[in-house]
Amino acid sequence: MLLLQPMQGMAAIPDSTNAAPDKGRLLLLGSGFTVGYTAMLVSLNKAWYSDQERTSFHFFNDNRQWKQMDKAGHFWGAFHQSRAGIDLLRWAGVPDKKAIWYGGLTGIILQTPIEIFDGFQSDYGASVGDAIANTVGSAAVVAQELAWREVRIMPKFSFQTTRYAEERPNVLGSTLPEQVLKDYNGQTYWLSVNVGSFLKEESRYPKWLSIAVGYGAQGMVYNDPELNKVRGFNARRQFYLSPDLNLMHFKGRSKVLNTTLYMLSIIKIPAPALEYNRTDGLRFHPVYF
Repeated sequence: MLLLQPMQGMAAIPDSTNAAPDKGRLLLLGSGFTVGYTAMLVSLNKAWYSDQERTSFHFFNDNRQWKQMDKAGHFWGAFHQSRAGIDLLRWAGVPDKKAIWYGGLTGIILQTPIEIFDGFQSDYGASVGDAIANTVGSAAVVAQELAWREVRIMPKFSFQTTRYAEERPNVLGSTLPEQVLKDYNGQTYWLSVNVGSFLKEESRYPKWLSIAVGYGAQGMVYNDPELNKVRGFNARRQFYLSPDLNLMHFKGRSKVLNTTLYMLSIIKIPAPALEYNRTDGLRFHPVYF
């Protein structure tokens, strides 16, 4: 397991074109990426496509489906894949700007096979909207790294099980791991803003306290909005406002601790939240995840 030294909150690394990357670490990254990439493709094919009918490659416009929750997922995934790619190249001694640009492509590289797999499915196809979400996700981390040499606005994810998965377990998942991946009703995507990073150093605002805005949706059993409504399901968007922890603020000298915080920083911690949706109006959740 690679122990990352996260960059958030640290001084920018000088961008020296004469700096020589660590060849041993680059070799380790290359071999690890190859093995992990292969395992991801095999797992993805088993989880999503093993029982699907294949056809010739084609495109499919799914931009109206699932209240765009799938697009939020593509953005979140590509962002953190590119974020990891950047920091791993830094760890290997690659000059900072090169690490940002090359590592920033990681999300697009990893997400593109999903679109290729989708393109051969008879029930749907490759999605231009998904490809755009992947690109925007990777671009979002690159832009922050170029501007601030750190991530100040962190996309995060949370999930809770819903009753909708029981309606179509073959589509929304029959096991918990499948539901986390497939049941958009239980997913919430957040943008957690590290407010302290935008304030002066002498500000008394607690640097560990972030503010998160979230987006989710419920009542989606069928991907086609009209069919979903005919079947009696009330699909609706949900918007959230919640406090959050800036976990990167708590990093220290321990590489294990820093790596753990780095990995957990992609998840929104349970906290009080204010929700708005068109059916229920404003709702307060004492604890929401």
